[in-house]
Amino acid sequence: MKLSGVAYFLTRRHRVCWSPGAEPIRYGAALTKSNFSVSAVKANTVLLYRKHGEPSRAVQLESLDLPHMGPECVLVKMLAAPINPSDLNMIQGTYAILPELPAVGGNEGVGQVMEVGERVKTLQVGDWVIPRDAGIGTWRTAAVVAAGDLVTLPKDIPVLSAATLGVNPCTAFRMLTDFEELKPGDTVIQNAANSGVGQAVIQIAAAKGFQTINVIRDRPDLQHVSDRLTALGATHVLTEETLRRPEMKELFRSCPRPKLALNGVGGKSATELLRHLQSGGSMVTYGGMAKQPVTVPVSALIFKDVKIRGFWVTQWKRDNKHDEDALRKMLDELCILIRAGKLSAPACTEVRLQDFRKALEDAMKPYVSTKQVFVM
Repeated sequence: MKLSGVAYFLTRRHRVCWSPGAEPIRYGAALTKSNFSVSAVKANTVLLYRKHGEPSRAVQLESLDLPHMGPECVLVKMLAAPINPSDLNMIQGTYAILPELPAVGGNEGVGQVMEVGERVKTLQVGDWVIPRDAGIGTWRTAAVVAAGDLVTLPKDIPVLSAATLGVNPCTAFRMLTDFEELKPGDTVIQNAANSGVGQAVIQIAAAKGFQTINVIRDRPDLQHVSDRLTALGATHVLTEETLRRPEMKELFRSCPRPKLALNGVGGKSATELLRHLQSGGSMVTYGGMAKQPVTVPVSALIFKDVKIRGFWVTQWKRDNKHDEDALRKMLDELCILIRAGKLSAPACTEVRLQDFRKALEDAMKPYVSTKQVFVM
């Protein structure tokens, strides 16, 4: 397939590493500054969508030539890349940012640098890297990417932890850090506690000494999910129905009312979180799985003076694009927790790119307890 325009499918926010009409990499040529075999990236397989629609139907498995690598670019062999809700929304055409079509799916993942351009000083062959921003397209076996669009991770953490680090744990970390000054013993309440963000919130909060009230939907495997979240460090695991019952008063005799509520659902679930928030507390919305608006009771605003905020990790990264220390410090702290066994990847199902249809279908099913991750 011939490539044209911004042909390896980056959004306009990303720097293009080659010029239209440039020759693709000729497989079999020696890799500059590399001891790796070029055969590792010979088959450049991608999951591509040419129009918006149902993900399992819109996405196609194709082979593409890699573009010629520019002096400020690197050749990356992808190792693993998850399917996140934002990836599905992009394919459906409903997300806040949409790449130009055709586009390669996936916003998150970890890869290994195979070759570096002559002007690249920040990366070396063998480095593990993750995208700095959304839109690069990670569901592929290899990519040529501007070095400045990548950030390194240590290679002594599990591949699945690295592949799923850039979105959910970063979202959890920032929400626990930026909105309320939490101290050990303080309480955080969240819905969507079984999501990737929810699991990261539980673990990071436990490591910092915060108590968590974790709300999940009633489901057939309720006890199994509850036990798993408790094993991660959840203080309390409740269903949305329990959240509305009088026994919540009993719960707050053993822990303080939450200073911070994290909403990934919207609708009535968000309203219930607000009911239990302490005066002056904050509710931060980062998702809307229920596809229903957040309704804020007037009494919560007048008598409790709660703060209603929103958070999008992509915007945070863009706002801090020129502050290298901010992103680096966060990733380093998360990696310390991973090494200490205090932050693990969410429960994952590893799949091949060739099995993408089933993976996309499974990712959209209700009550999904594992994250689908493409392993190249």
